[in-house]
Amino acid sequence: MLSTRTKLAVVALLYFSEGFPFGLINNALSVYFRVKKISLEEIGLLSLLGLAWSLKLLWAPLVDRFGRRYFWIIPAQLSVAFCSAALTVFDPVSEKAMFWLALAGICLASATQDIAADAYTIDILDEKELGPANGVRSASYRVALIAAGGLLVMLSDSFGWSFIFIAAAMIMAILAVLVLSFPAFRRARPAVSTRPALYQQWVGPIRVLFQRPNFLIAIAFILSFKVGEAMLVAMANPFWIDRGFTPAQVGFVVGTLGTLASIVGAIAGGSLTARWGIVRSLWILGAIQAGASLGYTLASLPFAPAFSIYFAAPLESLAIGLATSAFLSFLMKLCDKRFSATHYAFLSTLFALGRSLAGVLSGYSAAYLGYPVFFLATFLIGLAPLLLIPFLKPTLIWAPKEEK
Repeated sequence: MLSTRTKLAVVALLYFSEGFPFGLINNALSVYFRVKKISLEEIGLLSLLGLAWSLKLLWAPLVDRFGRRYFWIIPAQLSVAFCSAALTVFDPVSEKAMFWLALAGICLASATQDIAADAYTIDILDEKELGPANGVRSASYRVALIAAGGLLVMLSDSFGWSFIFIAAAMIMAILAVLVLSFPAFRRARPAVSTRPALYQQWVGPIRVLFQRPNFLIAIAFILSFKVGEAMLVAMANPFWIDRGFTPAQVGFVVGTLGTLASIVGAIAGGSLTARWGIVRSLWILGAIQAGASLGYTLASLPFAPAFSIYFAAPLESLAIGLATSAFLSFLMKLCDKRFSATHYAFLSTLFALGRSLAGVLSGYSAAYLGYPVFFLATFLIGLAPLLLIPFLKPTLIWAPKEEK
């Protein structure tokens, strides 16, 4: 039996390992491509690699069906390491096909690691541990984003990009060795009395989710809970640039202070979720998340002082960190541990869909409405999903019967 402290250490390591490849692809590579004089259009194609994370539901049932979780995690981490090292061999201009193939390998392996890591986290946690664990999870993930997208990029000026890719490969290899070395990562999976037919490995777990009372309302909540936040975040940096701040100033306040504030928020949100319970936390922390938009609304008014960035941006990150811990606890509570990989992949796909659609709408909305009205609208959009929370309690407390 694992102690709570051991479980939190496992969660911290797994989610650092999840965040590191994501930061490498989404943050470091865009800088590297621009240094290599690659066009903005081609840099934009990096977002297509994110389909690996969006489509992971397609092979998540295989993770549920075959092997223990670390049987998937370790090969995935080593694959990320191998493909990261391969980036030093291929030039993104003259050997474009091979370079992009290595990038695709990183994303596919990383998404597979995420499936198994999410499932193992759900497997080992008790309900009372969901809040603290998701606080640690969010904080560790953000530390990894800083390491891959911030620290390594800073080191590239002094050591060159080949060193950066080798360093990334070594970090992922070390993480694989840690997972292999510690018995805490090899806990047996929850028993399943019968093994369904292969096609039922997809259909059966999803059907279990839809047996929950008010699950369609839960879907609407999952799709919409982060929409206001996603619209705000998508337009935050352009807004500060339009206000006359330099990229360095925005990077320091939003990227550094904001990330630190989100880590504090994630840990505090996890603690509050454990104390208040999931439903009450979604109410209170969800309202705080929506209220972050009001800081931007005030900062966008003509008379707002220039130092407003030092209040609006960190407070927004703090609020998002608080609410994210409660929201992730809600998603994990919906998962049956027998099908944790498939269930969490399905729920996180819904969440990602809502966030992606919000990002598409944000630019058009901000251009049409203007910043003050747009930010006020994101506040109202952030409040709307809270009206669904009273209907979610039956969804959370329902206990599924085991599939025969």
